[in-house]
Amino acid sequence: MKKYFLFFFLFAFFTAFAQDPVKDKQIKEAQEREEQERIKESLREEKPADIRELEEAKRKRDSTNTTVTVMDSLYREDQFYIGLTYNLLQKRPDGVSQNSFSTGLHIGFLRDMPLNERRNLAIAVGLGYSMNDFRQNIKITRTDGISNYQVIDEDEINFDKNKFALHFVDLPIELRWRTSTMQSHRFWRIYTGFKLSYLFLNKSKYMDGNEAVRLFNNSDFNKLQYGAYIAFGYNTWNFHAYYGLNSLMKSEAKIEGKSMDMNTLNIGLMFYIL
Repeated sequence: MKKYFLFFFLFAFFTAFAQDPVKDKQIKEAQEREEQERIKESLREEKPADIRELEEAKRKRDSTNTTVTVMDSLYREDQFYIGLTYNLLQKRPDGVSQNSFSTGLHIGFLRDMPLNERRNLAIAVGLGYSMNDFRQNIKITRTDGISNYQVIDEDEINFDKNKFALHFVDLPIELRWRTSTMQSHRFWRIYTGFKLSYLFLNKSKYMDGNEAVRLFNNSDFNKLQYGAYIAFGYNTWNFHAYYGLNSLMKSEAKIEGKSMDMNTLNIGLMFYIL
């Protein structure tokens, strides 16, 4: 009995000992398979992120290297203007002269309306404001609501200031020719037109060492003024000239019994924007 028991014990011992390397190998193979599965899973999770990163990098590169230029085939030109002028009185009565520097300021908006496919020929209608200052030697006073006019002899009277200023609402209408294109904003232009102006405020001022006279809204000035003008030039700098076709003052305004049939000539520079 002891002999059989010893034999069974030795058989079991050697069998168990012989099976340990097999189990170790199986465990190792299972671990390797598990590790490979983890690697594959990790690669599956990381691949979309990598693709997104590559696509984002490509998009940024393309946007950096590509310049998109949008051309407006329905462009308009020169819709805002500002002008500075020197004002001259025409048809002055005898003895009337200008002194110092008579200035004008003109600002406004013009709706540009091209007439052809190239858009270099257009008409424009607008609305603006202008102030014209005239420094001269006509002294204006008022007695019992009636305005009086006197030519000052500058050799006898040394006055400090004598001027009248006219403030208008303007309605310009013009025909335009230019060499503009969609690609360039530097071009030659010739604009000519007709302007209606409504006088909404006038002021006159006379000052010397002993006297100061200020008058507002003298009814002897014509409320409605009209005239022709032209502007031409290249790019920023444009010569501008306006010639008034009617008198600044009504026939009731007289010096020494003669009506002051004066009109105006304004010359200067005009600047256009947009």
